[in-house]
Amino acid sequence: RYSIQISNPRLHAVEVAAHVHAHGHDVHLGASRPRLRAHPDRLGHALISSIRSALSSIATTADPGSCSLVTVAEGRFFSNGLDTAWVGTSLTRLNSLIAAFRLIAADLLALPMPTVAAVTGHASAAGLILALCHDTRLMRAGADRGVVLYMSEVDIGVLPPPGYFMAVLPAKIPCARALRDVVLRGRKVRAHEAKEMGVVDVVCPGAAETAAEAMKLAERLAAREWDGGVYSARRISLYPDACRAVGIVVKEESDGEMVKNFASSRI
Repeated sequence: RYSIQISNPRLHAVEVAAHVHAHGHDVHLGASRPRLRAHPDRLGHALISSIRSALSSIATTADPGSCSLVTVAEGRFFSNGLDTAWVGTSLTRLNSLIAAFRLIAADLLALPMPTVAAVTGHASAAGLILALCHDTRLMRAGADRGVVLYMSEVDIGVLPPPGYFMAVLPAKIPCARALRDVVLRGRKVRAHEAKEMGVVDVVCPGAAETAAEAMKLAERLAAREWDGGVYSARRISLYPDACRAVGIVVKEESDGEMVKNFASSRI
């Protein structure tokens, strides 16, 4: 199951499509993964709808000036990508899932608060894009071979990948060589490698530690009490190509307009 958590001392539990737990200063919105045959770790329409419902509730109910969001997934996978078993050979089904998932990417990139992904399991294809759409990523190293980030499309022969995938990837993977290896060579990137590449910010030894550190970071960010609208606008201006690709309107301001808006905000 996914647990989408926000840190906000003034938020009360609300009724949403996803299940809500309130505890202390944190509100946990957990969207249980629907049973989609043998693929509960895949993003199908039901799971996408549950995640979007939780994000919508947060965006409309939470006080963005004192909130931050953490996304955690239970089990072996953070996300194993879109539900290709349901898609089968149907181009119509594939396009419908690609379009639906684009809305989650847009929701996250426009959310008026800091966002943190606790990557406690493998993140593959759309699952990697889901993680990258968060501002900060923490990743579990684990024992033995650990967890991997993986763009599987080149290995399974998906042509072409969705356009917004190819806008998000370079926005969030700063190293050109790493980007090439991920996109063109299907490299499976482990936690410490991902940190060296600048793809993740913190590496933790286990799943529990990753989730706990993510919540601690979220609490520190929420304590800054940044203006949610300003935060969202700055994120959009930082990643304009990715935001345009997922359907967010990117406003271009002249220097004069920026000065005017700054002055009016101080009145």
